Amino acid sequence: MNEEVNKLITLCGKDWAKIGTEFIFLGGKQECESCKIKKTCLKLKEGAKYKIVGLRDGAVQECPLHDEGVVAVEVVELPIIALVDSKIAVEGAKIHYERRNCDIYDCSMYSLCHPIELNNGDTVIVERVIGDAPEQCRKGHSVIVAELRRIEE
Repeated sequence: MNEEVNKLITLCGKDWAKIGTEFIFLGGKQECESCKIKKTCLKLKEGAKYKIVGLRDGAVQECPLHDEGVVAVEVVELPIIALVDSKIAVEGAKIHYERRNCDIYDCSMYSLCHPIELNNGDTVIVERVIGDAPEQCRKGHSVIVAELRRIEE
């Protein structure tokens, strides 16, 4: 991933504005509706995971959600790592992600089968096939680990 090209400027809470911090953008809140700088915060994709890769000038802006205020940071969207059916996991393939119907919550692969960044039906591109699943699926599914990128349609 070319981070330089994919950098976005956004605002985050001053107390956690550190290079390397990762977060999932949960979307705007009611308090954001009347904010004059909301466009800077709300341009991120809801449900996407980001990593802070740079800090800006450090000027603190007031924010009703962050007691210490917010500062400008540079972020990149992180790829989604998930288990995908081995029959459709082809690099460059455009697929509609479907969560597996699984109730084995103590499975070590549960979070890979149910990445919090994706919802049923999200369109993704298989960016890279990483390799075999860390263990056999207890439900018998043939899955492999892949790096996915959500695309907006």
